[in-house]
Amino acid sequence: MGLRSYVVTRIMLTIPTLLLLLSMVFLVMRVLPGDPVALRFEKRADPEQMERMRHILGMDKPLWTQYIEYLGGIVDIGYLLENGYPNLGKSMQTYEEVGGQIFSAFPATLELAIYSMIIASILGILLGAISSKSYNSVLDHLIRGFGTVTYAIPVFFLGIIFQLIFGVYLRWLPTGLRLNPSVEPPSGLTVYLSPPSQGFLYHFLLSSIAGLIVSAVYVAMLRIKHAKFKLKEILISATVFLATWIAYAYASWYFVCTGELHISTGLYTVDSLLEGNLFTFFESLKTLLLPSLTLGIILSGMFIRMTRTNMLETLRLDFVTAARARGLKESTVTYGYALRNAFLPVLTMMGLQFAILLGGAILTETTFSWPGLGSYIVQRISLRDYTAIQGAVVMFGLFITFVSLVVDILYAYLDPRIRL
Repeated sequence: MGLRSYVVTRIMLTIPTLLLLLSMVFLVMRVLPGDPVALRFEKRADPEQMERMRHILGMDKPLWTQYIEYLGGIVDIGYLLENGYPNLGKSMQTYEEVGGQIFSAFPATLELAIYSMIIASILGILLGAISSKSYNSVLDHLIRGFGTVTYAIPVFFLGIIFQLIFGVYLRWLPTGLRLNPSVEPPSGLTVYLSPPSQGFLYHFLLSSIAGLIVSAVYVAMLRIKHAKFKLKEILISATVFLATWIAYAYASWYFVCTGELHISTGLYTVDSLLEGNLFTFFESLKTLLLPSLTLGIILSGMFIRMTRTNMLETLRLDFVTAARARGLKESTVTYGYALRNAFLPVLTMMGLQFAILLGGAILTETTFSWPGLGSYIVQRISLRDYTAIQGAVVMFGLFITFVSLVVDILYAYLDPRIRL
């Protein structure tokens, strides 16, 4: 099976997985005991007001109608393009869009997950490789002990210890929040564009037509030079180019008509660099250091053990022995040959752990008062906000499914045996 066929197969298998996930979340939230409207009003509302609220929330409709509207809202492309997030319903407590609440908290979780995975990957892979290279030595036992302790220690306990040491006693780092309240959050980069004109439209169309002509000539030359260059590959290339050109045309005209191009990621470290504010960049790094270090150290224990186990197996294989027989340096054999082959199972675990972190590192975010998805879920559960909990679980499942798909494709690309 070729890589393209494998990718298409994995994408097709992802669709029923997502459908099953959405269906399970919908049914579980409907069979849970309790009435969300009664929980919202408690005993302060009369029956007519409660029935009116059930009608507003759509809870008086048949179950199958609610299910269809629920799926239709999630796959509503028009709503997604207009608002920038899927239609996940409205919160039963604040009556705000759940999708907007989730995506406003998501950048904080994403930033924490990225820096935590960087720390965990560097510590875990490096120490795991050093441990396997120094097998059964004192250094090996020390690294194994470190990996076991970090894997077993509760994340909230390590976070509190770091807060006491670096925040309370030494006063080096802040103990919570995403940014110092006295510092204004970065807004990103804004580029002001000229208003649309006939000259812009003329040059845009001219450059697009020139691009089409050059692409057609290039494909024709490939067809002449390579006899095995199939017509299907030409059609695929033309389709990809056409889709790219349409996106380029729409984006160019839209941004010029609005008069500005605003680039904002929601990641404070990135946005502060985009606007050239180094003070805000270092302030955001200070608040990010303790939670990311705590989570990174906890995750590194798992990576140390997995890297060490795979490295010990790989170092006994024939190609490693042959590399040593050719007189290569031990560091080249260990890190250039063995680690590259032992890294594939670790890559899968890294992808799954990153997907879980995107759903919200609940204990870490709660310990450091980090305003991410984990804190959002805890807050919504305490308020019995069923719609928000349902939307958060759906997004959590979508994150895991998407990252798992990307990891599977990357794994198949790096190891052709997976596609057999």
